[in-house]
Amino acid sequence: MDPMSVLFLFALTLLFLWERSNFWKSNSQKFPPGPRPLPLIGNLHLLDLQRPYRTLFKLSKQYGPIFSIQLGSSKAVVLVGYKTMKEALVNQAHPFAARPKLPMLEDVFHGHGILFSNGEKWKMTRRFSLTTLRDYGMGRKTIEDRIVEEGQFLIQKFESFKGKPFESTIIMNGATSNIILTILFGMRFEYEDPTFIRLLNLVNENIRLLGSAQLLLYNTFPALGFLSGDRKTVLKNRDELFAFLEATYTERLKELDENDQRSFLDVYLFQQQKDKNKNQSNIFSDNEHLKTLLGDLIIAGTETTSATLRWGILLMMKYPEIQKKVHEEITKVIGSAQPRMEHRTKLPYTDAVIHEVQRFGNILPLNLAHSTNTDVTLGDYFIPKGTYVIQLLYSVLYDESEWEKPFKFYPEHFLDSEGKFVKRDAFLPFSAGRRACAGETLAKMEVFLFFVSLMQRFTFQPAPGMSKEDLDLTPAIGFTISPVPFRFCALPRS
Repeated sequence: MDPMSVLFLFALTLLFLWERSNFWKSNSQKFPPGPRPLPLIGNLHLLDLQRPYRTLFKLSKQYGPIFSIQLGSSKAVVLVGYKTMKEALVNQAHPFAARPKLPMLEDVFHGHGILFSNGEKWKMTRRFSLTTLRDYGMGRKTIEDRIVEEGQFLIQKFESFKGKPFESTIIMNGATSNIILTILFGMRFEYEDPTFIRLLNLVNENIRLLGSAQLLLYNTFPALGFLSGDRKTVLKNRDELFAFLEATYTERLKELDENDQRSFLDVYLFQQQKDKNKNQSNIFSDNEHLKTLLGDLIIAGTETTSATLRWGILLMMKYPEIQKKVHEEITKVIGSAQPRMEHRTKLPYTDAVIHEVQRFGNILPLNLAHSTNTDVTLGDYFIPKGTYVIQLLYSVLYDESEWEKPFKFYPEHFLDSEGKFVKRDAFLPFSAGRRACAGETLAKMEVFLFFVSLMQRFTFQPAPGMSKEDLDLTPAIGFTISPVPFRFCALPRS
């Protein structure tokens, strides 16, 4: 056989082997299934744009716990249920630990801060933040004392209404925000302070708008961003918040004292000065990163905890028999003494109610956006690097294979047959893995101490003219899930 024929046969053999390997690769590494997309819009026509987590949960019944959905021209993978989430978040934590570059996230955060940064910047920021937050009391008795003190201010504010109906969103946001502001800046605001109220309103509005249908459409079709009024409002609010933060750290720089570092901000600024003197460039050299980090921590430390407490009050009014049991247990165990974290193990029913409020409240149903930072196989499916991943926490907290009555408010989910508190693996309101909430221990302490203190002092009832049947548990629309604003009466307990 002449050399050209040998070369031709060799080339055919290589081509056959290459195509065969690609055939097996394409069949062994299949992408998760999903509904057939339409041209241009993908699967947007299937989504409830105001509450997309409900649509995704329904689609999982058809396509399974790992499925795909197309948003415009981009595909996303949706993870559903406790077992799937545990496998991704815990057992394969690294591949699923990245954040995607969604247009709105890029516009607001620019890859800065702790919530939506990636790579080495995120690792350094998280390490510094966790260490410094702990140094300034997170999870320790010093911050417990501060929460107890703030709880007294909150009680006084409730008492000031003298049993008349009021709405508590800004008040509750103020209480929870003051805790994180104490750690970050070493200061608190009075609830009536107009600057404080303005900042709380900025945060509240942005949380609401970031879950709007307009911004979901903008993330899908960024070229149409000029049409989005919500996008412009979010950026305007962000700039106003950042201006306040810049003025705060600029003033703090004037009085920075190495021997008297009073807050998280002092530690950051002192490290910034040290690195500047050494001509080092890292996260501490970028003031945009500082402003974003402070904004992240304020938002994360305010909204979710406040929403949980407001769900707690609403649910106590909706289920007065449960409220009565909580009152009876607190009276029996604590009496008129000041609630402390040491009481938690002695209040199993109250603790179960608090956990059920967090489960049923479903504060962050879509989790924060994730993406894969490497190719990964999950179950029977191959997910390429850079894929947008929706981790449906709603499906974990409402997983029918994990909870006896997932769609009911049922504190017995966290109690055994003897009435003792039991932990549940599928209780993941703070997510899990490398991107789990950095402030989880602080949030748990706040929710317990604030809730028990309020329940010790008040009976919550609907505003006059309303009954418990009139109370609406349909959540408000937003990036986080909070109750629709409601008025109620806080009646002093005798």
